[in-house]
Amino acid sequence: MLVMIGASASGKTEIAKRLIEKYGFKKMITYTTRDKRPGEIDGVDYHFLTTEQFKERLAQNFFLETVIYNHHYYGTAFKDTDSNKVLIVDPQGANVLYEKMNGQNLYCYIESSENLRIKRMESRGDHLRDIQRRIEKDRKRFDKQNLTHIDHVIQNQEDASIDALAAHIYQLYMTHIMQKKTG
Repeated sequence: MLVMIGASASGKTEIAKRLIEKYGFKKMITYTTRDKRPGEIDGVDYHFLTTEQFKERLAQNFFLETVIYNHHYYGTAFKDTDSNKVLIVDPQGANVLYEKMNGQNLYCYIESSENLRIKRMESRGDHLRDIQRRIEKDRKRFDKQNLTHIDHVIQNQEDASIDALAAHIYQLYMTHIMQKKTG
């Protein structure tokens, strides 16, 4: 599995979409209690649950990892893990996955400057107070020091091409798979 970690608007979702479109990855559809954003579809973008539904599944040991982010639950189901899937998580989720899956996955940290991330959030219509709140929280939450393991740091700056980044990550993933088979 390819695990991508990155702060808000670092570009991880766009890279994941390109990996799915061009390289045959499948999206790991995780679970959340947050409200759907305009255009999001249940079962495609996330599995949207009420807090009660999420807590029921949590009690049933349904999730491999869970986290509370911006006052909402997020979780990855045991049954959904598979090779050739791309999963986006925060550092806490990445650490749990690394511990529970014995380092089987490839972990890529997507890094973008704070100014670029602010511009991206503004261009997608996020409210200024939400942008400021996310930037503040992300400074601490997505500090690389919080990660137990990172295989690669991927720079997604203003001049970066999503196609080139996706191609690079695909090559890293294929090398990782080959090393696992021979190692």
